[in-house]
Amino acid sequence: MAVSSSTMSIKKVLITQPRPDSDKSPYFELARKHSVELEFYPFIRLEGLPSKDFRKQKIDIGQYSAVIFTSRHAIDHFFRICEELKIAVSQDTKYFCITEAVALYLQKFILYRKRKVFYGADGTNKSLFDVINKHKENEQFLYPCSENQQDNDIINWLKANKCEFATPFMYRTISNDVKQVLAKFEFDVICFFTPSGVRSLLENFPRYKQNGTRIGAFGNNTSRAIEEAGLTLHIKAPAPETPSMVAALEKYLSSNKK
Repeated sequence: MAVSSSTMSIKKVLITQPRPDSDKSPYFELARKHSVELEFYPFIRLEGLPSKDFRKQKIDIGQYSAVIFTSRHAIDHFFRICEELKIAVSQDTKYFCITEAVALYLQKFILYRKRKVFYGADGTNKSLFDVINKHKENEQFLYPCSENQQDNDIINWLKANKCEFATPFMYRTISNDVKQVLAKFEFDVICFFTPSGVRSLLENFPRYKQNGTRIGAFGNNTSRAIEEAGLTLHIKAPAPETPSMVAALEKYLSSNKK
């Protein structure tokens, strides 16, 4: 496997997600501004859990008055399951989303009204908890998530605040074969967005050595997965000054030039 040994210049960055559909993505503006080459390659793919497997969990969606979404994938699979099982989601259901972008994605499925859609201020779990805390009285929460990946911070917060909740599994993450892209290119920075992405790296390269490659992480669980793998984390988001991975990369690339 080829890795970058340079500790100074950054020329090639791997984003472990699909390439953005729009050329107006801030990633491309970042690449132009800093003269870096971006490669997009998803380390994981999602597979929807069949509705018959969801039924085995014995979770009655209609009994819950609020839903917590941390990704657009979770939204897709929540409404897919509802459609397949012919479950009518109440118009009074409240939605608590990790970011405004995730909240706006709900417009694909519901009539968007601010009085029932809430999101954190800066993309952190803390800001999400602040919003939920204001509205949690008499609510029963659903937190749809992957069969092999949940955000323990969210689960622990719901438990600590004595919330009634369930964590229905609606999809699973599967590692992609990434050997070819990592063997073909030398990357100065690799950015991860989920613990499953980190797991995919280690499944593809059980003896992976960082060898000077800078690593970025989005989310506390992703950061934790990187550190537990014995890797060094250089770029972390979200944070108050850097709510997105693009913002975190911008800050890191600017400071690296100095």
